[in-house]
Amino acid sequence: MKSFSKSSIGPSGRRACALLLVFASSAWSQPAGTAQTATPRPPAPEAMTVRQIRGGIYEVRGGSGANTGVYIGRDEVIVIDSKMTEASTAQMIGEIQKLTPNPIRKILLTHSDRDHVNGLPAFARETTVVSHEQTRRHMDEAFKGDTLREFLPDITFASRAAVYADTARIELLYFGPAHTSGDAVILFPAEKAAFVGDLLTIGRDPLIHLAKNGTSFGLVKVLKAILELDADLYLSGHADAAGKSAIETEIRNLEEKQSQVRELVKQNKTLDEVKKAFGVADGGRWPSLYEVIYRDITEKDCP
Repeated sequence: MKSFSKSSIGPSGRRACALLLVFASSAWSQPAGTAQTATPRPPAPEAMTVRQIRGGIYEVRGGSGANTGVYIGRDEVIVIDSKMTEASTAQMIGEIQKLTPNPIRKILLTHSDRDHVNGLPAFARETTVVSHEQTRRHMDEAFKGDTLREFLPDITFASRAAVYADTARIELLYFGPAHTSGDAVILFPAEKAAFVGDLLTIGRDPLIHLAKNGTSFGLVKVLKAILELDADLYLSGHADAAGKSAIETEIRNLEEKQSQVRELVKQNKTLDEVKKAFGVADGGRWPSLYEVIYRDITEKDCP
């Protein structure tokens, strides 16, 4: 595995191994003699659409998983994240092939969540996969089978790096733990556009993975760093393309909630009391934003 903190990956960079992020699902067995009930079907995936953003940048929405990015260069294609499933990613690749005969040479990962990486096996094994070093670590911990591990990123970076599609420069930036501890911001300087993965959410609270060392105060720090980029268009995993005002709104909302929780902590409120104060129900798939903030303050001693 190659690792670098300040470097570049040229047009000829190829990978020796790649990554498949697959989460094992628990097998469900029914006790003998009990009545069987129909398992609810998951909702059908949204129809897949591809639209041009700026220049060679495209966004693929729908299918199974998060929004993904595509950059079509003169001789090659770069993809940002995969879909959740191999089938949906194969469909996405088919849509790209309608636009260009150029081969997909590189895949850049914004982070390790399965809806951004589970579909990686649909790509050719020789495709170069690039991620932040913490993202690779999360994946390395998750995958056990040799076949799955063939898609672990073999090129990682620590703080910043650059890749090239022909002569077009694409920057990979890391500003610290936020949604996870390995979120990469992928900047296209010429187009003044950036892919930010799940760092930006619109119309809902951000999801922060405590299990991957995410932090609400880190997210505020990272969002403020993104604001300083020479960009005016931000593409994310689960929202429409947005400008700087959307980032400013998310920062304000986060800081307001942090202030509210901090006041309750000063009153020696317990986590259960904080959750009750904000109407947070137990049993959610992931900790609520209020719980994350509470743990940031009480366990991580965030300011």
